[in-house]
Amino acid sequence: MSRVPTGTELVRPFIPTKDFNLSKQFYEAIGLEKVMDGEVAIFNAGSGGFILQRHYQKEWAENCMMHLMVDDLDAWWDHLISLDLPSRFGVPTPKPPAMQPWGLRVAYLVDPCGVLWHIAERPKGALQD
Repeated sequence: MSRVPTGTELVRPFIPTKDFNLSKQFYEAIGLEKVMDGEVAIFNAGSGGFILQRHYQKEWAENCMMHLMVDDLDAWWDHLISLDLPSRFGVPTPKPPAMQPWGLRVAYLVDPCGVLWHIAERPKGALQD
């Protein structure tokens, strides 16, 4: 069995933007930490993160999905609703938390480019994802 070389610590997917500055503002508004801003912007979210790039392809953007696991989905939901993201960023209204057939409680959020975020609550008693 092969092993990953030591020093490997983080995977960050690239996600698209239609309007790079608007997307950066969106992710800052929801509270993600921007750790780099230049030709790309890097955001941290918990122990993971992503790279926001200056590239848009409609089919890819509308099929791109991200997953954010949280301890308290109700607190996240209250936070998202308080931001009035649809009027500020022209995004669809987030879908409220609901139990899904696969056993996770999930709320859905779409970013300004069309990327779908699954914000899921970590099951009680689970130490990690």
